[in-house]
Amino acid sequence: MSHSTLQVLLVADTHLGFDLPLHPRVDRPRRGRDFFANLRRALEPALRGEVDLVVHGGDLLFRSRVPDRLVELAMEPLIEVASAGVPVLLVPGNHERSRLPLSLWTVHPHLHIFRSPATHYFTLRGLRVAVAGFPCSRQGRVDLPALAAQTRYRDEPANIRLLCMHQTVEGAQVGVQNYTFRSGPDVIPGRDIPGDVAAVLAGHIHRAQVLRRDLSGRPLAAPVVYPGSVERTAFAEREETKGYAVLELAPTSDGRGRLLAVRFVSLPTRPMVVLTAPIADLSRDELQAVLGNRLMNLDPCSIVSIDVSGELTPPLAEVLTASALRALAPPTMNVTIRWPREKTLNRGPCGRI
Repeated sequence: MSHSTLQVLLVADTHLGFDLPLHPRVDRPRRGRDFFANLRRALEPALRGEVDLVVHGGDLLFRSRVPDRLVELAMEPLIEVASAGVPVLLVPGNHERSRLPLSLWTVHPHLHIFRSPATHYFTLRGLRVAVAGFPCSRQGRVDLPALAAQTRYRDEPANIRLLCMHQTVEGAQVGVQNYTFRSGPDVIPGRDIPGDVAAVLAGHIHRAQVLRRDLSGRPLAAPVVYPGSVERTAFAEREETKGYAVLELAPTSDGRGRLLAVRFVSLPTRPMVVLTAPIADLSRDELQAVLGNRLMNLDPCSIVSIDVSGELTPPLAEVLTASALRALAPPTMNVTIRWPREKTLNRGPCGRI
């Protein structure tokens, strides 16, 4: 009997609930719905029957303690896929503190959550597929070989084996300055990637990429695939395309399987723009005019960070209040203020309006 290839949809770092209070106290544009919309867009191939398996690589939610209603809203699209007969596997990430809130929504025969190291087996397209995984490990040095062994992914025969996790592997890059992770207690060395899986499916890194070599140039024993996040969560990501990945895999006689191709699919994201507000020698009216002109010349759906430099006098501070900036910006625009002391490589700006 000839076997066809396996199609796996990998999505991660959806951060549902980000900028989406259930009971907002201020009426302003919210980005939270963008995150939900892009998760649903990412899952469309599964609902159309174009993939055989869905893996969510972690950070489904934006933090660990959230209202029950948000858990229900977050699980809805995954349950829709599971109810269509497509198995869904979910890795708890660091934003969930390595565990997901219990919910009746998480009890579904086709939804599998890695609450502890484990392996789930499926028969898909005539292939025996072993999908191993474990919750995000943030306690001391990450021992990947030990965690992988705890899943017991070698215990049963399979045609294709996959390992799922929410971790950082050396060589991964992020941010506008292409920061490269090299070492640290939570950075997995390339030499620790197991060689008896077809691929490692990972979340946690928000830039889409496939790692095939370590920092010394040595080939990894298996490729590590990061689909990236579905939306930009910080201005350090403003130049990154967001989306999900579709992996094509083939069986091998040794039970490992082989990754044939990775296709990254982009999702629509609003432009992120950093504006500098040099306030030296400007009057209140001049600053207001400068900011108003710059904001009106941007895409009205932009997400804007205004970087303030110089000494802020009380008259100028009036222009930078939330209400004043809302009056200057289009109603569909998100604007934040970032003061000099808040400027860091990967930290997003504060002071949303």
